[in-house]
Amino acid sequence: MKFNDLFRKKSVVDILKQVEKDGAEGAHGALGKHLTARDLTAFGIAAIIGAGIFSTIGKASYDGGPAVIFLFLFTAVACSFAAFAYAEFASMVPVSGSAYTYSYVAFGELIAWIIGWALIMEYAIGNITVAISWSDYFTGLLDSGGIHLPQWIQMDYLTASKGFHAATASMLSGKTFANLDAATQAAYTAWTTSPTLGPLHIIADLPALMIIVLITWLVYRGMKESRNASNLMVVIKLCIILLVIAVGIFYVDTSNWHPFAPNGISGILKGVSAVFFAYIGFDAISTTAEECKDPQRDLPRGMMWAIIICTVLYVIIALVLTGMVHYSDLNVGDPLAFVFNKLNLKWMSGIIAVSAVIAMASVLLVFQMGQPRIWMSMSRDGLLPKKFSKIHPKYKTPSFATIVVGFVVAVPALFLNLTTVTDLCSIGTLFAFVLVCAGVLVLQNKPNIPRGKFKTPYINSKYIMPVLLIAAVVLSFTYNKQATMDFLTNEKKLNDAGSIVTSLKPEQISTVKQYVVAHDSAALQANNNDLEAYMSSFDETKYEALIQTLPLPENLKYDSGFSLFKHKIPMWIFIFISLGLIVWAFKENLSLIPMLGLVSCLYMMAELGISNWVGFGVWLLVGLLIYFGYSQKNSKLNIKTQ
Repeated sequence: MKFNDLFRKKSVVDILKQVEKDGAEGAHGALGKHLTARDLTAFGIAAIIGAGIFSTIGKASYDGGPAVIFLFLFTAVACSFAAFAYAEFASMVPVSGSAYTYSYVAFGELIAWIIGWALIMEYAIGNITVAISWSDYFTGLLDSGGIHLPQWIQMDYLTASKGFHAATASMLSGKTFANLDAATQAAYTAWTTSPTLGPLHIIADLPALMIIVLITWLVYRGMKESRNASNLMVVIKLCIILLVIAVGIFYVDTSNWHPFAPNGISGILKGVSAVFFAYIGFDAISTTAEECKDPQRDLPRGMMWAIIICTVLYVIIALVLTGMVHYSDLNVGDPLAFVFNKLNLKWMSGIIAVSAVIAMASVLLVFQMGQPRIWMSMSRDGLLPKKFSKIHPKYKTPSFATIVVGFVVAVPALFLNLTTVTDLCSIGTLFAFVLVCAGVLVLQNKPNIPRGKFKTPYINSKYIMPVLLIAAVVLSFTYNKQATMDFLTNEKKLNDAGSIVTSLKPEQISTVKQYVVAHDSAALQANNNDLEAYMSSFDETKYEALIQTLPLPENLKYDSGFSLFKHKIPMWIFIFISLGLIVWAFKENLSLIPMLGLVSCLYMMAELGISNWVGFGVWLLVGLLIYFGYSQKNSKLNIKTQ
C-alpha cells in the first residue's frame, strides 16, 4: 500500500457521470427533483426544531443563565459560515452523501472515511439523544395522565448510578432527601427500587428503546417524509412554540434575569455542546441536493432561512424560560413542560408534552432514515460490505443498513445519559463542519474543478485574520485578564462546594462535619446541618478561606497540575491550529467566510472538554482499524487501479 493511495480522490466529473448512469439504468433509482427553497427551509426547521428546543435548551440555560442567548447567536453565526461551505459543495457536487462525498472530492479517501465515520456520531448518536429526550417527555405525559412507570425503566444506568452516589453523599453531609433536586431524587429512587441480578442493578430506559424500535420498523418498511408531511410537521411545531411564547410572556418576571450572566463567559460557553446540538439538523438539507429543482440557488437560501428562523425562536424561548423561572431550576430533560407545570399551568404542560412527543419522533424518523443512506453511499464505494447497500426487493429501502442503525442507536440509548451523547454528537458534527469548510479552502485555487452556480462570496482573509487574532488577544487581556493569566500559568482552581461534598467518602464527611461543629456550629445549624448549603452560604473570599482550613487533602480542595491542564489541551490545540491557519491564509489569500467557519467550529470543539476529545479519538481509532482492516483493500478506487 502506497501512502498516496490513502488520499486517492473521486473526481466531480466521475461522480456526476455515475449518478447519471445509475438513473439511466435504474440501478438505484433516480430521485425526483421537486424541492424548492421554501421546501428546504421547512425541511431545515423540521430537522432543527426538535430535541434542542424541547430538552437541551434547559441545560444550556442552567449553565449560562439568561445570557445563553449570546451563545445561540454565536452558534448561529458559526453554522451560517459552515452553511456557505456546504452550499458551495452541494452546488459543485449536487448528489447525496453530504460531507462524506465532499471530503472524497477535496481530501481523498481516508479523510472521506473519517468524515463518514464521524457522521455516524451525528446521525446515530444524535438519535440516541433525541430518543432519551423523547422518553423524558413521554413518561412525563404518562405521569400527567395518572400512569406512573417505575423510575428504573425510564432512566439510563449511568445517570441512576451517579445520582445515587451523589444523593448518598449529600444526605450524609446533612441534606434531607426532600431538599435534593428532582433529578437526583429520581436517580436515587431508580437505583434503590430497581431489581438486581447479583450485584448488578437492572436499570434501562425502555421508552427510549420502544420509540427506536418503532421508528426503525417504519423506516425499514419504506415510510418516507414527503414534502407535505414535512411542511405539516413544521406548522405543528411552530404553532406550539408560538403558543409557548404567547402564554409564557405574561409570566415573565424580569428579576429572574438578574444576574444576566451568573457564571460569566465560562458559564455561557459551558453550554456550547447543548446549544450546538440544537442546530445540527441544518446540514441534513445538504443530503437533499439531488432532489432540488435548483440546488445552486435554493440550497443556500434554504439553509440560511432555516438557521435565521430557528435562531430567533431559540433566543425568544430562552428569554421566556429564564424569565418564567430562575435559571438554576432548568437543569431538566423537559424544560418547557417543567416550567409550565411548576407555574401550575398543567394544560400547557400537557400540550407541550404531546407536541414534543410528536416533534421529536419525527426528527428521529428524519435522521434514522439519513444514516442508512450514508452507509449505503459508503458501501457503494466499497468502503463498507456490500450488504450495507442491499435494497429490499419489496420496500425499496437499504434494509440491512437500517436494521444495523437500529441496533447502533437502541443499545446505547438504554445505558447512556443525555449529556454524554449530546457532547459526542456535537464533537462529531463540528469535526465534519471543520473539514467541509477546509475542503472549500483547499479547492479554492485549484484549476480544472467544475464549479456550480453558487460560490461563497470571496473576501480576502490575508490581513483580516491576523487583525482578528490581535483583537482577540487584546480583548482577552483587557476584559478577561485574570482568567487569561490563570489559563496561561495553569493556576490552581478552587473546587465548588457541590463538587467537594459529593467527592467525599463517608468518613471524610464525618471529619469535616466535626470540624465545622467545633468552629461554627451555629451557622451549620442555621443551614439545617446541610454541609453543602453551609459551605455555599459564604462569598467567594470567605469560601476560599474556609476551604483552606478544612481537614481535607489538597487534591479535593483544588484542581491543579496535570489534572487541571488536561482540560486545557483542546484549547491549546485550537490556538496552535489557528496560528497555522493564519499563516496559510496569508500565503494563499484564502476566502474569509469558510475560514471563519473553520475557526469558529474548531473553537466550539475546543470548548467541549478533554473527555469528549478522548471519546471522539477512541471512536476515530476504531474507525481507522476498520478502514485499514477492510475498507482500504475493498475500495472501488483501489480495485480500479489494480
